[in-house]
Formats: sequence, C-alpha cells, structure tokens
Amino acid sequence: MSFREALRARLRAEGPLPLARVMALANAHYYAASDPLGRDFTTAPEVSQMFGELVGAWLADLWQRAGCPRVALVELGPGRGTLARDMLRVLAAAGLAPPVHFVETSPRLRALQAEAVPGAVFHEDLATLPCDAALLVVANEFLDALPVTQFVRTALGWALRTVATQGDELVFQAVEPVRLAMIPEALREAAEGAVFERNFAAEQVAAALARRLAAQGGAALLVDYGHAGPVLGDTLQALCGGAPVPPLEGAGDGDLTAHVDFAAIAAAAARAAPVSAFGPIPQGAFLAALGLRQRAERLKAGKPPETRARIEAEVARLAGAGAMGRLFKALAMVAPGWPAPVGFPSFEP
Repeated sequence: MSFREALRARLRAEGPLPLARVMALANAHYYAASDPLGRDFTTAPEVSQMFGELVGAWLADLWQRAGCPRVALVELGPGRGTLARDMLRVLAAAGLAPPVHFVETSPRLRALQAEAVPGAVFHEDLATLPCDAALLVVANEFLDALPVTQFVRTALGWALRTVATQGDELVFQAVEPVRLAMIPEALREAAEGAVFERNFAAEQVAAALARRLAAQGGAALLVDYGHAGPVLGDTLQALCGGAPVPPLEGAGDGDLTAHVDFAAIAAAAARAAPVSAFGPIPQGAFLAALGLRQRAERLKAGKPPETRARIEAEVARLAGAGAMGRLFKALAMVAPGWPAPVGFPSFEP
C-alpha cells in the first residue's frame, strides 16, 4: 500500500487531520524511503564546498574568540554529511576537532552521513545531545521541512486548515474555528481566503536550542528560505523530481516544505532563554561578509577555464539575488557571555 493510499484510509477512518500532522507523516515517509538530494532538490553544501568551508570558518572564529572552550559540533538534518565534512576540514585547520552529533531520523540518510563523517553520533531529537560541553549548532534547510500549521480566513472567522478525502482525492478543508490569539493582531482583519502560517515545531526547536545554549554555552546558525514575519501567504510547496507539484499530490513522494518565519524563530528563542539573536540577513550578504568572493578567487587560481567557470556559477547560485542569495536567510543565536558572531551588520569585528 502506498503512502497516499494509507493516508486516505486513515482519513476515512478518523476524519480530517490537521495539515501539520499530514505534513509530518508525509515527510517522515519521504525521507525514510529515499535520498532526495540531487534528485528533488540541491542544498547549498551540495552546490559548492565553499558554503561549508565558510560556515566552518565562522564557527572557528567564534570558538577562538570565546576562549577555545570544549565544544561539540551538532548538525540538524545533515543531508548526506557534506556540510559537516567541509566544516570539519576548516575546524581542524583552526585546531578544533570536536565530537560530531547528528540529529537525523532517516535510516537511509544516516548511512550516507556515517560514510561522510565516521564516528558521528546520531540522535532522534535534541533531547539526547551532550550536556557536558558547549554546542556549536548548524541547521541548513532543516526548519522548512518541519510541519507547518496553516490558518485560513473564512466568512465566519479564522479556521484551522485540515486535510480530508473527497472520493479518491485529498483535499484541504478549513472548518475548525480557532481562537484569535493564534493570529497576530495586525493580520486578524485580513480578507476572506487569506492564509497565515505558523510553524510550532520550528519554534519548539528554537526554544530548545536557546535553553541548551544558555545552560551550556555555544552558538547556533540557522540557514533556510523564508522571511521575517508575520506575513500572510500560503508557502507550502512540494518538489518531485526537481519539479513543483500540488502539495497534496506530492505528499509522501516529494519534499513538502514551507517558508520559515525567522522573526517567530527569534521570538521563540528569546522567550525560552536569554540568548542573543543576530539577523536574519540574506544568505548572499552573509556569505559575502565571510569572504565568499575571496575564497572563490583562491579556488580559481591556476585552474583551467572550465573549472573557473564552474566556481563562478557556484558563487552565483549561492549568493545571487535570483538564486539562493536573497530568499535564503541566516539567523544566529549566541549564548550569554559568548562573543557576537561575524557576518551580521550589528557586529563590527
């Protein structure tokens, strides 16, 4: 029985389920069943080694200015392990060889990650991460795949978006009224049909990270596509074979994601613990501040024309306004007593 068949059977038996629950089930099945990288989407570490190298340098600089404490490197949703491998190469050059901890639930991806980073320790969630060292945490394109809750403005007020069956089709419904407290005050009088998204799971991750950092020290870098909300709009999308498909058609067979509200992430962290937040800023600006152009020129030196052209294309994809440079954002959280990170306009090194 396929995932969609199983989902339809469940909906017929139990009735409509919240979109966030369906998204959680669909993505758990999707990531457990396949390696989607390069087939359905390509992340920044897979575009170029420069991304991981610059993030590694960012971590090394922060660690050195913090006094070189004992740390553990943590990556949330580490893909194939490419980002961690590239970061570790730079960290080693700076004199840091931390133990590596991956938060990953997919058995298939865990196998790839273990090949890329032998000795990495795997975790189902943040709860079992080490408590005896400061944490250097990186999450690249992790939050967008967490289950998002959608609210829809109806003629009767705001309602929770659910998924139901209509014959053999999966359809959206919005019939369960919600308290106005769930909707930001500035958006409550939106027009009928308006959609507001809130990712409670992502906010919970941010809060858990903030509590860890406040208790243990360290920093977290969160990179993803999104905005600084609150805003209206339905950003739920699905990719199958690299092409967009209607989200409910792609459930279980494609990558279901939604844009990250970085303002909500920072606010959730601040409510949980006294960490300092920096950003969000566009990925292009962040990488430029870390020396993307300089690193590209060093990699191009002495190389044949085709290699130089490839590196230039990688720079354009990582930092170009029409590619990943503007839509993707970087947000940092830093523990009390730790130095401010480079790469953000509010800090002058």
